[in-house]
Amino acid sequence: MGRRLIERLLSRGHRVCALARPGSEGRVPSGAAVATGDALHGLTYAAKVSPADTFVHLVGAPHPSPAKAQEFLRVDLASMVAAVPAAVTAGVAHFIYVSVAHPAPVMSAYIAARVRGEALLRESGLPATVLRPWYVLGPGHRWPVVLQPMYWLGELIPPTRDGARRLGLVTIAEMITALQFAVEHPSDGFRVLGVPEIRAHGAS
Repeated sequence: MGRRLIERLLSRGHRVCALARPGSEGRVPSGAAVATGDALHGLTYAAKVSPADTFVHLVGAPHPSPAKAQEFLRVDLASMVAAVPAAVTAGVAHFIYVSVAHPAPVMSAYIAARVRGEALLRESGLPATVLRPWYVLGPGHRWPVVLQPMYWLGELIPPTRDGARRLGLVTIAEMITALQFAVEHPSDGFRVLGVPEIRAHGAS
């Protein structure tokens, strides 16, 4: 998602600086500046965060599953513990965080880590946009397509409508367009974009 977003923002004339681990600088798309550091340890990159319009946080454990409860704390939450103070100190004007839709009947450890990340952001006082997808369809992440008829039925039935919409599927293209919207239309408070809003901005 990060590479796609960087390329989209560069194509629209934005200046982008991407955080990359030592040795991974070459993976950053051409045209973006690079800050080398460890996303889990703010001191490795905080001094490289200059005052900016927007800080976009996309760090997380790959392929989330219930078996990764400790990894959600070690990666997802730890990266927010590092990022929020770095953004505050640098005078960042707007923080974008990809969280997760909740409440939900599964993935409690993942949701708990992301909710704590949201709380850190809210407590910081930074103007912020939080995106809450449930499952993002993209390369290697397409199997839930088979569930789409169930979602369609769920949205038709009043007792399940809200849950089906909140926990619906979004595409990676919709996510990138929603993130672009958040960058280009910053919030002056604490804004949440759930699945319906992500889809709406993705279709615009």
